[in-house]
Amino acid sequence: MKVLITGANGLLGIYLVNALSQKGHIVVATGKGNSRLQTVAGKFSYEQMDITDTMHVIKVIDTHKPDIIIHAAAITQADECELNKPLCRDTNVTATGFLIDAARQVNAFFIYVSTDFVFDGNHGPYKEEDVPSPVNYYGSSKLAAEKAVQESGLDHAIVRTVLVYGLTPDGTRKNIVTWIKEKLENKEPVKVVDDQLRTPTYVKDLAKGIVLIAEKKAKGIFHISGKDFFTPYQVAVKTAAFLKLDGSLIERVDASVFTQPALRPPRTGFIIDKARNVLGFEPLSFEEGLADMYSK
Repeated sequence: MKVLITGANGLLGIYLVNALSQKGHIVVATGKGNSRLQTVAGKFSYEQMDITDTMHVIKVIDTHKPDIIIHAAAITQADECELNKPLCRDTNVTATGFLIDAARQVNAFFIYVSTDFVFDGNHGPYKEEDVPSPVNYYGSSKLAAEKAVQESGLDHAIVRTVLVYGLTPDGTRKNIVTWIKEKLENKEPVKVVDDQLRTPTYVKDLAKGIVLIAEKKAKGIFHISGKDFFTPYQVAVKTAAFLKLDGSLIERVDASVFTQPALRPPRTGFIIDKARNVLGFEPLSFEEGLADMYSK
């Protein structure tokens, strides 16, 4: 099976390349800029691809003719999307259309990685059938791209996930766990919200779930996340305790303390029964995820 991955230089992309190549699949990793995949042990090829350039997208996909495209590239920072809506739309929506057009030419199975931020957070945790209603531009852009995939005529899957954490190779953006670790190791106080609920997702579990979808060519929407329902504050406290760092530096606050351009949905998180039943997916607990991250 030949799989082309967009966003291969990001946290999820790196783990996807590793998981698929370790299983013997032919992997074409793509990203904007030079490869940051030095930590990947398996065999793969890397090619620069600007997903906002339709001709470049068509050329790369026509050259490799993948069986499956996993579209993981996106602007995922909600505040950045709110402040630069044209860039967000170009990257998250228009570029997805370019990839869909190219996928049609080679009849590829299309897997789109989406987010819990397509929901308003009033009634979480959510199952796949719940009606999206985003409260910020990032969520709106991801929902628009979801709809483009659903209307594409391609065999496809949409994978929504929540608050992804994991070890971040050099050059990738920090996540809640690595951010807390760095702050507390430097003896810096941190304020963390306790009025938002999520199901934090270990990146290795997310990659595993997407690989299951790819290998089964399972169609439809899948919620892939962790199984624990925590606030970011609880995540921070548990991280500090596991790493034996000073948890007294963590201050519990609510979202009103922060002035952020983008609204956050208060209560998301996912019900993952479909992934369990259809894919055989079972994530680690949050504590097990931390243990796996820092086992070396």
